[in-house]
Amino acid sequence: MKIRAQALLFDNDGTLVSSLASVDRCWTRWAAEYGVTEAFGRIELHGRPAVEIVADLLPAARVPEALARIEALEVEDVPNDGVHLLPGTRAFLDALPADRWAVVTSATRRLAEARLDAVGILPKTMVTADDITRGKPDPEPYLLAARELGVDPAGCVVFEDAPAGLAAGRAAGMTTVALTTTHRAHELDADLVVKDLSALSALVGDGAVEISARM
Repeated sequence: MKIRAQALLFDNDGTLVSSLASVDRCWTRWAAEYGVTEAFGRIELHGRPAVEIVADLLPAARVPEALARIEALEVEDVPNDGVHLLPGTRAFLDALPADRWAVVTSATRRLAEARLDAVGILPKTMVTADDITRGKPDPEPYLLAARELGVDPAGCVVFEDAPAGLAAGRAAGMTTVALTTTHRAHELDADLVVKDLSALSALVGDGAVEISARM
């Protein structure tokens, strides 16, 4: 299968990098500190902005302080083997012009920059939880990235590992590619499903990038 795109939009955690161990450590500690361990075990965590998760678990008056606490825990955990590149990430991004791709993450800018800096990825364009009012599965983050790159949403391809992110891409009218790095293939509704970015190649031409699945 080949896909043509004017711009490529990447989720970060679970798509470009793996931070699952760090996320589990930090959120488990946070839930214990705030006495919500039981309730925490029942909510959807992956692919959602932290502010939404915190708001699901605590009264509104406690959200700002609790949100700052989880951000601090996750940023502090980055040097503790808290993040590493997923297979194929470096080669795939290196094949792309800087103005043809963006990172679109549910993390805060401070956390996203800490994780990306740790693995040497420096996106020219990045949309974070700080830039939006509605997180994935709402299409707002991906539509904002398309605007910042100056590309029609229909010309964008979204790369995601989570159902919420794929739903956001579809709602934005974009082509979707799912990576089975954190979910099983049958849980992911996308135009193309691959194991990770190592299964793809990119050929850059005039005005477009042709994405192909490796045989």
